[in-house]
Amino acid sequence: MTANPVDADLAGELSASVQRLCAAFPAEYWRNADASHRFPVEFREAVAAGGFLGVAMPEQYGGSGLGIREAALILKAIAASGAGASGTSAVHMNIFGLHPIVVAGTEDQKSRFLPPIISGEHHACFAVTEPNSGLDAGRLETRAERRGDRYVITGRKIWISTAQIATHMLIVARTGGAGLSGLTLFYSPLDRNKVEIREIDKMGRAAVDSNMLFIEGLEVPVENRIGEEGDGFKILLHGLNPERILAAAGCVGIGLAALERASAYARERVVFGRQIGSNQGVSHPLAEAWAKLEAADALVARAAALYDSGRPCGPQANAAKYLAAEASFEACEAAVLTLGGMGYAKEYDVERLFRESMIGRIAPVSRQMIFNFISEKVLDLPRSY
Repeated sequence: MTANPVDADLAGELSASVQRLCAAFPAEYWRNADASHRFPVEFREAVAAGGFLGVAMPEQYGGSGLGIREAALILKAIAASGAGASGTSAVHMNIFGLHPIVVAGTEDQKSRFLPPIISGEHHACFAVTEPNSGLDAGRLETRAERRGDRYVITGRKIWISTAQIATHMLIVARTGGAGLSGLTLFYSPLDRNKVEIREIDKMGRAAVDSNMLFIEGLEVPVENRIGEEGDGFKILLHGLNPERILAAAGCVGIGLAALERASAYARERVVFGRQIGSNQGVSHPLAEAWAKLEAADALVARAAALYDSGRPCGPQANAAKYLAAEASFEACEAAVLTLGGMGYAKEYDVERLFRESMIGRIAPVSRQMIFNFISEKVLDLPRSY
């Protein structure tokens, strides 16, 4: 789908607005947040004040009523500013995380839950993954037992981003028997008297936390159940393709940020009497990385346009996520190698971007599972798992 002139103008204005906002948060801000493992509170507040959190949310609840294409532009611009995965992860759940409620929530639920997320008053985390199941959602073990007018949830979740600062939690728990049909979706305040949160010490994106949750007796009112019992996984499916598209957009932005820094260094660094950027051994890997990022970005835009028009986009969304993650990693690797020893130094930021580029190759879905999907759904090959 080709954007019309109005769409192109809007895209340009949106990207420029985000770039102006991000200019107030230079590399030092993100470097310090990463070093101190400090959540970028000021940045998130600025994004909320700018009205960007509701870009893809319905207008009647305070959003802008735009699409995934516009949300992708915002996340790409944030990452490309040098904020990287820390910047995108700080706002991703507010921008799109409650889409399952938009799709399956009642009017009462939308009116209660969406406005404070859009304004930034609330911050939600998304609790799906568990230690014993990984991507095999049919084996989730966390249980929700109904007791009168409420459910009582007990279990464990892992790799839950932003739980340290979250006020609410979108959580999947088992209300029925084995398999995907036994899962139900809930939205609940994050009661720290019932949920123990342990931060995971990890390689990258240190400014935004990842956590293990130990849930014991969390009470959730029936009116906070999203959809019917057993519909949890089906509801989540509505968010999988947009999630891949937005993750891909962030990956492209990380790669572009790394290339910008590497190119600047290659123009300034003089060795053997000339700029190192004049050497093809330096310039060609950067040029190749740019070309691959452009290709990935084009597929991100195509997948987003398909989704926004209501057409199937699963293969394109998965392929965009794969290509963007790989292109981002290669761009960051080329940037580190361009700077040589200084690429290993924190003050030049490319080592931080390189660490964060690994996230896209792992989450929210691995390369291997993307290949499984494309093999089965596009190429009509036998399922391998």
